Amino acid sequence: MLNMRLRGTMCEALGIKFLPSDDDIVLAEMPICDATRQYFGILHGGASLAFAETVAGAGSLHLIGYDETKRVCGTQVSGNHIAMSDTHGKVYGKGTILHAGRSSHIWNVDIVGEDGNLISTERVENRIL
Repeated sequence: MLNMRLRGTMCEALGIKFLPSDDDIVLAEMPICDATRQYFGILHGGASLAFAETVAGAGSLHLIGYDETKRVCGTQVSGNHIAMSDTHGKVYGKGTILHAGRSSHIWNVDIVGEDGNLISTERVENRIL
């Protein structure tokens, strides 16, 4: 269902796809391609932040039960880029909820390469409106 909702969005342009996961985490993948690379050929930091916000947003949607009367809005995203990515292939995001309140959610999203090495870690705060 989430992958269908990405049609016609920036997420589709970046090639983000959600993977099966359990209720405790959110898993997704994103290609390292022209749309997500910076001029050195590695993953662009801005693409990493957009990926993390997308993963956390999907997690918050799940936590509120996909309630159509509520909206999830990212209010804070910060990241630490730990290592350089490959110049091709995919990266994987794993979102873990740290705080699930009625009006705010805080997520940690780790982005790893195909080799499993940590590329970056992001903290995302979502408001539930």
